[in-house]
Amino acid sequence: MTTKKTTLKSVFLTGLLVLVPLAITLWVLGLVIGTMDQTLLLLPESWQPEVLFGFHLPGLGAVLTLAFIFIVGLLTQNFVGQKLVQWWDAILRHIPVVGPLYTSVKQVSDTLLSSSGNAFRKALLIEYPRKGSYTIGFLTGIPGGDVLNHLEGDHVSVYVPTTPNPTSGFFLMMPKSEVVELDMTVDAALKYIVSMGVVAPAPSTPMTSSSASPARRPTEPPM
Repeated sequence: MTTKKTTLKSVFLTGLLVLVPLAITLWVLGLVIGTMDQTLLLLPESWQPEVLFGFHLPGLGAVLTLAFIFIVGLLTQNFVGQKLVQWWDAILRHIPVVGPLYTSVKQVSDTLLSSSGNAFRKALLIEYPRKGSYTIGFLTGIPGGDVLNHLEGDHVSVYVPTTPNPTSGFFLMMPKSEVVELDMTVDAALKYIVSMGVVAPAPSTPMTSSSASPARRPTEPPM
């Protein structure tokens, strides 16, 4: 009887392991597509798919949104498109309330999404939140402004995401000598964080007693 119960339990858990990731993936995709479909509400009522075709087309808003983003990116790659973007930016920057908000958001998006930027390009090992405890963070740049007048030595800006939701976290300014650059891609590091350490990336080099020590510090700053 014990063997039978154990077998049924293992079969049930195996089914969960197969279906839960699939269900969550489909749920997230449905949420994203449903949100993007809401962009159809911006169209005039006479252009709504329900009016034109007589029925609702799921995913049409997502397709149109992606196509619109692609077309905008294509048009702004030439000289005329870049001038139009600069003209549009100049107008928005001079609008009260809107200008400062737009400027801040644009600076963040340019830093995160630009292929030439350094934000979130490196995964770091840092000692946080206390001595002897380590976590993974991401390089976001270097401190600036009046902050530099109060810091001694070279520092780096680090974003430490929370688990399992990496969209929230902590912003730290740490001495460059106290961070270790990991031989790990950002995607692998994010997967490691989201999985709460369950999905560990494979070691890039054979682990030895000296290389496995997390307290090891590089002789030179990693960045």
